Amino acid sequence: MITDHISQIRAEAVLAIQQINSAAQAEAFRVQFLGKKSRLTGLFSFLKNVLPADKAVAGAEINTLKVWLQGSADELQVRFGAAAETASFFDSTLPGIIPPSGSTHLLTQTIEEVVSIFERMGFDIAEGPEVENTFHNFTALNVPEDHPARDPKDTFYTDQGNLLRTQTSTVQIRYMQSHKPPFRMIAPGRVYRPDTVDASHSFMFHQIEGLLVNSKVNFSELKGVLHLFLRELFGDKVKMRFRPHFFPFTEPSVEVDIEWKNKGWLEVLGAGLVDPNVFQAVGYDPQAVKGFAFGMGVERLAMLRHGIPDIRLFYENDLRFLRQFK
Repeated sequence: MITDHISQIRAEAVLAIQQINSAAQAEAFRVQFLGKKSRLTGLFSFLKNVLPADKAVAGAEINTLKVWLQGSADELQVRFGAAAETASFFDSTLPGIIPPSGSTHLLTQTIEEVVSIFERMGFDIAEGPEVENTFHNFTALNVPEDHPARDPKDTFYTDQGNLLRTQTSTVQIRYMQSHKPPFRMIAPGRVYRPDTVDASHSFMFHQIEGLLVNSKVNFSELKGVLHLFLRELFGDKVKMRFRPHFFPFTEPSVEVDIEWKNKGWLEVLGAGLVDPNVFQAVGYDPQAVKGFAFGMGVERLAMLRHGIPDIRLFYENDLRFLRQFK
């Protein structure tokens, strides 16, 4: 009976296992009981002579024996052979395999670089809520009631009457409400506007706003700070210019351009002396303090410096794009 053959092979295997004490003997066991000419292979050949009614049971018993023999051979290999084989083929001079790792996003890199420049100039870093009220986002910044920026077409409002901040200047207002001059601070963060998404616009982007308040501040100090900042960021040879502009919260106001890689003049930030109405809104005496403010878009800075043509690339999570800035 085939069952007798199976029992005999198992008994012989058990006896053989008890006598194995080397890698060579473990390999011999594998060949003897699992090789092409082993008795196990002979059992499969013998199976075709078994009656059809008994073939299913016999086949299951043979497979059970095979699984047990294979498990025993593997265990012997681990005990006697695997360690020696691994040691003999291990080459300690080969370079290791470096696992894949992430990196800081390009926008975060840009924010950290800008923040680092201003920290070296003595600016504190401040943060504020992204869900704001109209006082901090508009009124305190001298934005009139009928200004287009207050329209729902230009601002995301909540059902409770709050809004998603449209500029990080809101942090400047909150900072002035909780600090006494003199001070200098910058506020990096996300802002939101219902713009149509295209190559240069997004409904969410990043800004960095700055503010300096003291008893005596003039426009030449503002120019000096921005000259130093832009040269640190874009290099000593960068050319820049200041153009008159209008912002509700500064007077006089300017936009700052740089000449960039034969592409002409490109606007990079806005700035100006703080309007006295802003100081009044936060409880400062406009006769006792002066200040200047500035703001810039992080995405625009990153696009200029790295030649990125489309703002949407920052948010699409394409690893081919992101890996370029590790």
